[in-house]
Amino acid sequence: MIKVLSGVWALLLGIVLIMLGNGMHFTLIGLRGGIEGFSASELAIVTSGYFAGFLAGARVSPIMIRRVGHVRVFAALGSFMSAGLIAFPLVAEPWAWTILRLLIGFCMSGIYVTAESWLNDASTNENRGQVLAAYMIAQTLGIIGAQALLNLGDAASSALFIGASIFVSVSFAPILLSISPVPAAEVARPMPLRELFRASPLGTIGIFFLGGVYATQSGMAAVFGSLIEMSAAQISLFVAMLFAGALVLQYPIGWLSDRMDRRLLIFGSAVLGALCCGLAWIAGDLLWALLAAAFFAGGVTTPLYALFLAYTNDSLSSDAMPAASGGLVLTFGIGAILGPLVTGAIMQWFGPFAFWLALGGTFASIAVYALYRMTQRAAPSVEETESYLGVLPTASPIAVEAAGAWAADHAEAERETVS
Repeated sequence: MIKVLSGVWALLLGIVLIMLGNGMHFTLIGLRGGIEGFSASELAIVTSGYFAGFLAGARVSPIMIRRVGHVRVFAALGSFMSAGLIAFPLVAEPWAWTILRLLIGFCMSGIYVTAESWLNDASTNENRGQVLAAYMIAQTLGIIGAQALLNLGDAASSALFIGASIFVSVSFAPILLSISPVPAAEVARPMPLRELFRASPLGTIGIFFLGGVYATQSGMAAVFGSLIEMSAAQISLFVAMLFAGALVLQYPIGWLSDRMDRRLLIFGSAVLGALCCGLAWIAGDLLWALLAAAFFAGGVTTPLYALFLAYTNDSLSSDAMPAASGGLVLTFGIGAILGPLVTGAIMQWFGPFAFWLALGGTFASIAVYALYRMTQRAAPSVEETESYLGVLPTASPIAVEAAGAWAADHAEAERETVS
């Protein structure tokens, strides 16, 4: 593993720094929005803006890279993102923040595409799984670390936004000074949603709902905390628990995924998420209960994303996987745009604790549909399924395609070893 990391450490360090800045800004939106008196529905629109920009960037960035190259795209998008972060406290209006979030989401998506292209080029079939796993861990640690940094300043001032911008700007140095040119990124055209649904109804519907869950957790959790008058330290800890759970639960869920019917595991994970949300709603403002609910509800979200990818790939030929990966990223993105909008409207009508009702209801929808699909199609044998590889919901089609290719190659190698 040390040998693998020695070739990509600079890129991983840069990703950690970028995620420190991006993670700070996600939580700051809720904190500062509450201070400015924005409503839940207004902050929901602001939140959705990021994911709309992210979805657009996933399609446009490869075209930009083919025209001017990775280095220029990375530097340009990083510069725009850094500038956007500083601009938030300058114009504290919902419409302006929505535009800035569109910009930052677009830039962040392009940064992911560029970074993941470099990672993919720097890895081989033998170590690609380890490289992608290290990349996902670096991202998650950056997001968690960002929550701790929020306690070093006052959300009512510009200091934390400036700090987030500095982290993004500094992240360029280790990456741009160490990378070498790579071939232009090639992203397969997404599979039409109708065709994707025919191939894997559960994968298509499930990842759509999961997009709403993830965007609600990452974008509206701080809004919820602000509305129930949590302190800044409590909000940062609450958001950190959403991502800490993913670090802890990713491995055991992944281990189970390669040994049982994935639909049953999807059902069980979604039920756990729904139960935790229901208990948090009952517990009210009891802090330890909210933190525990965040840990487990957030903890099953990231593994569910990887489960849906793996389950969908089980139904496809290797040639169809790249297009299907693009279709799943698109479907997830649509869900991520709509999820906060629905949650914000529910919170506006029924109060801040409706945050848990929206999340729990979405988890329950995933569980019910998974249960239904188990009655409609026989599960493939465990020996015929692809290997599981943890992929974060923030991954671009580049990483999703690379993970799918690794999973297929790894599973085939294991089958040959057994035979």
